[in-house]
Amino acid sequence: MEQGSTRAATLRDGADPCPTAEEIALLKQWNILQSGFRRFTDLLLADVEAKAAVAPSSFQVLWFLLTASGRTAQMHQLARTLGFSTAGTTKVADRLAEAGLIERSTSPADRRVIFATLTEHGVQVATTAALALADALRERVVRPFGADHLEFLSAAIASLDPKTGQRCD
Repeated sequence: MEQGSTRAATLRDGADPCPTAEEIALLKQWNILQSGFRRFTDLLLADVEAKAAVAPSSFQVLWFLLTASGRTAQMHQLARTLGFSTAGTTKVADRLAEAGLIERSTSPADRRVIFATLTEHGVQVATTAALALADALRERVVRPFGADHLEFLSAAIASLDPKTGQRCD
């Protein structure tokens, strides 16, 4: 039995509920990773916004559509993939449509299904924003750590993700 499983079983049996020093250290490491990555992502997306004038939530939608098959996706797929609520996705899509970056259309097979598709202008803006992100990554990650380190880190994180390699087309 793994230590974590043993610890959980021990707690159910009424043992001391306080985490051990080793568990506290493990939890602190996790906090450093997840909060640091969130702040770093915010910093990168701020770089994109400054260089390409695209808000972070808009960039996430534009990038997803730029890399999607046919540069189109169902609205519910955008919400699920990006972790947005339905209302949040609609709000972002409204702004993108007003700016002429996406068009929405209903499915001919099911009128309840709405598609978002990049316009030609949307492709240009999404490409500019993606290149701004690539520049920020080169400046903030590749330059200080090296491409090999980024490749190793990316592979290590991908190995932990149960959905790696799965694509929603």
